[in-house]
Amino acid sequence: MEEKNQFAIYSRKSKFTGKGESIGNQIELCRQYISSHYGEEYAVSAYIYEDEGFSGGNLERPQFKIMMQEAKKKKFTAIVCYRLDRISRNIGDFASLIEELNDLHISFISIKEQFDTSSPMGRAMMYIASVFSQLERETIAERIRDNMHELSKSGRWLGGNTPTGYESESSSSVTIEGKVKKAYHLKLIPEEAKLVRTIYEKFLETGSLTKTETYLLQNGYKTKYNRQFSRFAIKGILTNPVYMVADSDAYTYLKEKKVDLFAEKEEFDGTFGVIAYNRTLQKPGKAHEMKEMEEWIVAVGKHKGLIPGALWVNVQKLLDRNKSKNYRKPRSNVALMSGLLFCGACGNYMRPKLSGRLNSNGEQIYSYLCSLKEKSRMKCCRMNNPNGNTLDQLVIEEIKNISEDQEEFQLQLKKSRKLLEEDKEEVESHIHRLKEESENMDAEIIGLVSSLKKAGGTAAEEYILRQIEELHKKKEENRQRLTELKRASVKEELSHLEFDLLKQTLLTFKGTVDIMDVEQKRMAIKALVKKAVWDGKCIHLYYYGAEEPQGDHSK
Repeated sequence: MEEKNQFAIYSRKSKFTGKGESIGNQIELCRQYISSHYGEEYAVSAYIYEDEGFSGGNLERPQFKIMMQEAKKKKFTAIVCYRLDRISRNIGDFASLIEELNDLHISFISIKEQFDTSSPMGRAMMYIASVFSQLERETIAERIRDNMHELSKSGRWLGGNTPTGYESESSSSVTIEGKVKKAYHLKLIPEEAKLVRTIYEKFLETGSLTKTETYLLQNGYKTKYNRQFSRFAIKGILTNPVYMVADSDAYTYLKEKKVDLFAEKEEFDGTFGVIAYNRTLQKPGKAHEMKEMEEWIVAVGKHKGLIPGALWVNVQKLLDRNKSKNYRKPRSNVALMSGLLFCGACGNYMRPKLSGRLNSNGEQIYSYLCSLKEKSRMKCCRMNNPNGNTLDQLVIEEIKNISEDQEEFQLQLKKSRKLLEEDKEEVESHIHRLKEESENMDAEIIGLVSSLKKAGGTAAEEYILRQIEELHKKKEENRQRLTELKRASVKEELSHLEFDLLKQTLLTFKGTVDIMDVEQKRMAIKALVKKAVWDGKCIHLYYYGAEEPQGDHSK
């Protein structure tokens, strides 16, 4: 390797294992290696790329991606890392990476294993070591699944948010060795169970999540956590196998779906309900995804099922049929205040609703409708619907008036730009922190599940189960907060150039608004208006940088 080469140091640590060298130590060890083999000046000038809190299972890491982009630009000619698995534990990813680096004429050095791909022997040894890295990873995954198989035999509840209709109950038993063994099972809550049955009945009656949602809102039903029902919450209940009675229909369906079934046919006698493990795929920083049923581990639980197998299966078929229709609501392409207008009575979004008629100017007539009023069929909110054409024109006139006052207009634009940037940074910071916390909890839960088998019958078992339940609750709180933050994030990010162009457009707004298209008008409004509230008589505009509405405008 010629001394003119430039080095890059890559370090990674998954904070959740509680093991391994810190990011700082890895970088320092790599610097020492470069210094002793090639000279101190190369160690000092090395580029540093560090990913903390990211798994070695794949290459989806921000700093790693930046490093590879800069590798293609020939920014360096050698990558140094402390250990092979700091780059990847996946042999496919690793092999592809080595091939890509070879094509770029970039060497790869792992100081722990003393591998250097600048030599043929080093390349061969790299591939061999990566095989063992992946073997270790797959062994860990297999061990976790074996533990889940063992746990499924008991039909126990592993903790977390208990499903609507049940609560978690502790029970004790004495082993042959005389040890007291504790486990958690689901206990029926009669009032909530009645609600679950109602949801299934209404869905089977209407065949629609939307109509079921409307019924629940109109009749004042709330979720287990005292919130209004959404289609998402309803679907979660309808697809949860915990409600299915373990009867012959359930057994036939589960066998057809090729689930990993840990129960004999004789156990499906209608006495208990079904319990399923390994249903969700938990990806760091992303919403949980449902796994294919072939990956589920299913057993007969110790709780009472609520929905007969045949009915539960019919619900799944109906949901699948609805999904295949791919129905999408038509969106309005004329309303200017979409996404900005809120109901002053209940705080929900107000969406545009087309009438199908035209006014004297040949424009589509539309109004704004409170989303909660629509869902509940006026049961939960009775806010009147403002005429959208008139309301949008009032907003246009207000911005025209502001644009005439150049000093005030420039001030509002600066506030708008500053607030957009600050909000974006703050939201991204919160999202990043919550994602890290969720990833940490995911790994902790996996570790605790693996420990359960060893702790069976000891005092530690109850403590571990309680920890798992607490972590699941915290994860759910994090998930809900993440959803809120993502909704609050800036939907339209404007670059400096785009903002300057928009600024010029707004400065001449009064003279050009009549020739703007709908999208240009929307962008102009969103550059100044943070939100608007309709109170039934007036619209109140909230500008960026102002906590109070700047003007009340009657319809």
